[in-house]
Amino acid sequence: MTTTTGTPAATGAVGTGRSRVEGRDKVTGAARYAGDIPFTRLAHGWLVLSTIARGRITAVADEPVLAMPGVLAVLHHGNAPRVNADYVGMLGRPNPVVGLFQHDRVPCAGWPVALVVAETPEQAREAAEALVVEYQAEPHDVEFRAGHEGAYRPEDSSMVRADADKGDLPAALDGAACVVDEEYTTPEEHHCTMEPHAATAHWDDGRLHVTDSDQGSSWVAAELATLFSLDPASVRVRSEHIGGAFGSKGVNAHQVAAVMATTTLHRPVRVVMTRRQMFSLVGYRSPTAQRVRLAADADGRLRVFEHEALNLTSQVHEFVETSAAVGRVLYDADAHSTRHRVVRLDVPTPTWMRAPGEAPGSFAIESALDELAERLGMDPIALRARNEPATGPISGLPFSSRNLLACFEEGARRFGWADRDPRPGLRREGRWLIGTGTAAASYHSGVGRSTAAVTAEADGTFTVRVNASDIGTGARTALTLVAADALGAAPEHIRVRIGDSDLGHAMIAGGSTGTRSWSWAVRLAAADVRERLALGGAIPPEGITARSDTADAIAALPPQERHSFGAQFAEAAVDTRTGEVRVRRLLGIFAAGTIVNPLTARSQLTGGMTWGLSMALHEEAVRDTASGTHVNADLAGYHVAAHADVPHVEADWVDDPVPGDPVGIKGVGEIGIVGVAAAIANAVWHATGVRHRHLPISPDRVLRAAEGSTGA
Repeated sequence: MTTTTGTPAATGAVGTGRSRVEGRDKVTGAARYAGDIPFTRLAHGWLVLSTIARGRITAVADEPVLAMPGVLAVLHHGNAPRVNADYVGMLGRPNPVVGLFQHDRVPCAGWPVALVVAETPEQAREAAEALVVEYQAEPHDVEFRAGHEGAYRPEDSSMVRADADKGDLPAALDGAACVVDEEYTTPEEHHCTMEPHAATAHWDDGRLHVTDSDQGSSWVAAELATLFSLDPASVRVRSEHIGGAFGSKGVNAHQVAAVMATTTLHRPVRVVMTRRQMFSLVGYRSPTAQRVRLAADADGRLRVFEHEALNLTSQVHEFVETSAAVGRVLYDADAHSTRHRVVRLDVPTPTWMRAPGEAPGSFAIESALDELAERLGMDPIALRARNEPATGPISGLPFSSRNLLACFEEGARRFGWADRDPRPGLRREGRWLIGTGTAAASYHSGVGRSTAAVTAEADGTFTVRVNASDIGTGARTALTLVAADALGAAPEHIRVRIGDSDLGHAMIAGGSTGTRSWSWAVRLAAADVRERLALGGAIPPEGITARSDTADAIAALPPQERHSFGAQFAEAAVDTRTGEVRVRRLLGIFAAGTIVNPLTARSQLTGGMTWGLSMALHEEAVRDTASGTHVNADLAGYHVAAHADVPHVEADWVDDPVPGDPVGIKGVGEIGIVGVAAAIANAVWHATGVRHRHLPISPDRVLRAAEGSTGA
């Protein structure tokens, strides 16, 4: 374990490493997750998924199932409560996916067609597996490929700008000393959270209560209220402990099904997904096909930066994997063109997955930069430094801070980059060819409106209430440290309550925005409390409470490019006889503003880097074109990096002050994965002299490349 190069606060709690405040509860089993909490008269629902990829339901034979032991109900399109799915929610457009059991259409394999509810999970599962659903199948298309004839330009939205262009591309190409024009692909990938998706719904005194595992109980409560045409004040969602999310734990079929069932049966109903169901129902990272064209002068200055990214989406809801967006921040060029294209297929809807867009996009861009450096005879880090922009390459806005080159300098020093022979295929240790590679990383540092309440209690302690979601990031602990500094109190005197929509609106835990957004709200409320305490006088029994809302403060932020940055370094060993690739070490150096808790921040960064290794070498969901279903929808067939796969991983950071920013926090949840796959691919090239442009770099691809291909 390394010591931080970032400078912690000279005094105060922020910047000091603290174990998780709920850590003891988690290791002793006292922390209860959504599927653990008991309810009186609890019933259990089991989802039934379609077995065809496109068509219509012609019959649901529910009568025999209703006669089975313990079965209480079978909900399907013929009898389920009607809902309003035609609303614009968090995803920016109506999402028919949550309109469960509303029609007989089947848009993909794994589409929910029924819910069986019984007294026990075992009875529900047995009955669900016995339910006969008849279909009228139609021809389907699930095959994603570059150049698909159905590709189209998506509409611009608050989530994505489809195209961004500047300069004269043909003129910039003319006379360039070197051009790289290649295609790169990444496969379908899945979140694979340790805790499966689970929700329990029940009515109590006219209010709908949902105990859930989600990334934002404000979000889920608001969407359930709209979906079921309820007064928002009558819906309460609680999500106390969450065993991973990574973008998948928003509004999904299990919550909607649980609410339908409890409304029908007038008793609590719990719906828990199986691992196999999660491969169909909670989204995934779309596969991508990306074309990158770079043109440069002999000294490495970019004349052209062109990146087009294609992803798939479902027939019922458009989702854009914004892979081309990361280039709009990283590098400048005379002519800059980035485009997103989408193709609709008969597949489930993709969704956000850790570092959405940036993770697959960085693989293509940073691989292409490495290819350009090779052809120019330049050091890869020097090439990146040569094209460091002074302002946003597309926006022209100033950066709030940008210390990418400092990350490369520190990383190169620690990694021993200066001793690297740039020629590939020269370093050998026994049967292993050894290579090293590097890549840049960037992820947007956003912020969302949040509210908070801070109470000075009569006993001298403080209670902080903010509807944050701790999805495994250590949010409770970070907020404890932020509140302690803001209040001038010891962390041991702070109690933080989170994960309850009744606490008020707060930003979701996603997009590396959570800690920044919640901390801002906590600081504002804490400042108000301190002012009141400074007036003197005894604290009343109910305490002194101040509330905050960051909406106005966020609106007052000046326009800037706000991003975390990083430099990834990898050393890979390749056996071209067996196809094995083993990553021996990874080093990531980051510039991410104020690091609130070095202990959990480093955990987040190394976790992201491990996922990047998994993306580079292992993860690939394979869909059978004949049936439209996955052939590896489990953790036996879909391999994620385990301890045996993970080498020595180091994550650290450089000082990254953010002048004039009222919070100074940028976020570290996503950036750890960005750039890792490219750094590993670049290391594999350096080891073997063969370029891998398609992930994962699996043994079969290495073997095929060793047979004489110049690229794989």
